[in-house]
Amino acid sequence: MGTKAKRNKANLKPTTIAWRFHVVVGLICLVFTSLVARSAYIQVVEPESLQQKGENRTVRNAKVHSYRGAILDRNGEELAISVPVKTVYADPQRFIEGKNALKDERTRKDWQKRLDVLAQVLDMNVSAIIDKIGTNPKKRFTYLSRHVSPQMADYIEVSLNIPGIEVVLETKRFYPSGEISAHVVGFTNVDEDGIEGIERLFDEHLTGVNGKDKYIKDAHGNRIEILEKVDKQDPEDITLSIDQRIQALAYRELKAAVKSFQAISGSVVVLDIHSGEILAMVNGPSYNPNNRKGMATHRFRNRAITDMFEPGSTMKPLTILSALELGSVEKDDIINTSPGSMRIGGRRVSDPRNYGKLSLTEVLIKSSNMGTTRLAMEIPKEFLLSKFFEMGFSEDTGTGLIGESSGRLSDRNRWSKFELATLSWGYGLAITPLQLARFYATLGNGGKKVPLSILKDPKFNEGEQVVDAENARTVLHMMEQVVLQGAPKAKVDGYRVAGKTGTVRKAAAGGYSNEYMGIFAGVAPVSDPKIVVVVVINEPGGDDYHGGEVAAPVFSRIMKGALTTLNIAPDDTSRISQLTVKEGDNDA
Repeated sequence: MGTKAKRNKANLKPTTIAWRFHVVVGLICLVFTSLVARSAYIQVVEPESLQQKGENRTVRNAKVHSYRGAILDRNGEELAISVPVKTVYADPQRFIEGKNALKDERTRKDWQKRLDVLAQVLDMNVSAIIDKIGTNPKKRFTYLSRHVSPQMADYIEVSLNIPGIEVVLETKRFYPSGEISAHVVGFTNVDEDGIEGIERLFDEHLTGVNGKDKYIKDAHGNRIEILEKVDKQDPEDITLSIDQRIQALAYRELKAAVKSFQAISGSVVVLDIHSGEILAMVNGPSYNPNNRKGMATHRFRNRAITDMFEPGSTMKPLTILSALELGSVEKDDIINTSPGSMRIGGRRVSDPRNYGKLSLTEVLIKSSNMGTTRLAMEIPKEFLLSKFFEMGFSEDTGTGLIGESSGRLSDRNRWSKFELATLSWGYGLAITPLQLARFYATLGNGGKKVPLSILKDPKFNEGEQVVDAENARTVLHMMEQVVLQGAPKAKVDGYRVAGKTGTVRKAAAGGYSNEYMGIFAGVAPVSDPKIVVVVVINEPGGDDYHGGEVAAPVFSRIMKGALTTLNIAPDDTSRISQLTVKEGDNDA
């Protein structure tokens, strides 16, 4: 009985154990299959995503900043530079996480207090800060305040220490010369993009390219391996033709004149006759490029290249030069201006009084409209107009400056005799102060017109011989007598000066207004011309408005300062001849 029971027990199969075994083996196979599938997915299907996640924890990119290039005057003095400043920004993700992490009431009150202080420091409302930061937890950057003072930035970063409120180093454009060179240099916006002047014209040259360092960091943030290095591309420095010493002198004198004569505005241009370099270009009123808040945009306009005006009597030397070029007169000829007035096409041309017979030099000294009209009537229309065009009126001066006007001179076929008469004494065309300066530079350069440059040492250009050199010198000597006898306030001690006054009635709807512009343009030294100075005073108030009264004294002081600054030797003034003429000056 016992033996049989043992035999039956041995024949029993362990079914439960076998079932468990299969389950365990199946689970093991499933796990290994999952691992193999996951490995295949990671290695084959989407390796880049996981690599990127890993690199995000260990690989960093760091910008290598390239500052904006400097703008310098011809002697290396800085007119525009970039200085390091700090900017306050928010990391919305960290800010939101930090806010949500506040558990107890005390830490929340402390956080709110620091936020209130931040708002006061930045001169903002707390609600405005919250609105700027937003509620998007994925957003990582938003500006709060650009270009704050170092002290403010340190206080925010160290003392307040609000999670998600950060400080970053940037650069800000600074203009050491301020309002003196504002219209030439221009300015940038907060991101240092050129907006006006040289800053805009040479923006690409002044802007460098930031470099980049790609590296692996350890758990402590230390760099352990450089993966990639992109070197920064340094910008160019721009060296201008401007001499800041002369620029400052010109601005000081112009500003004083505009204030003294209660003028609306004024402009001064100083040129190197032979190279065409602009040594100074100023306007008044100016503005402070370091603080433009609330400034009217019209103050940014460089009037010396944008504003056009009828040049008046400053064009009379060109009429005489045209007559000499044609051969219709000789330098010693006499012009009969009697009876002091005449009618052309029903319109009247006149002088203040009957000057009678005048030499060509006296026509300029007296600024006789009758004299230049007599000359113009003897010159073929095409020839007279061609001389005005050849002097560069109705074309730009070659500087490339943004906003420069080419002036206005009609090339129409039909010109009435009266229109030609008015053209002979500077009406019927519109030019800029810079164009007027180039015309006088052409006279001083022996009739050779060269393109002007705002950059130092421009590429050599021998220029274009537009009039005979001897005729140009003849007219220059005539203008010397204008200064000696017709515009004594333009004299410069120790130097021979040639120039011409102009007093122009400003055009208005339907004719001319009762507002004037006082102008003086001149060259020195006459023995070896080096410098041209043009002064324009727009709408002087009071009784003094003639060019010889308001512009000539400014010219004299600027010319003297420029000549001495550049160490130009004085003339032998003992050889200056004196003419005796009747008193009176039309100065139209």
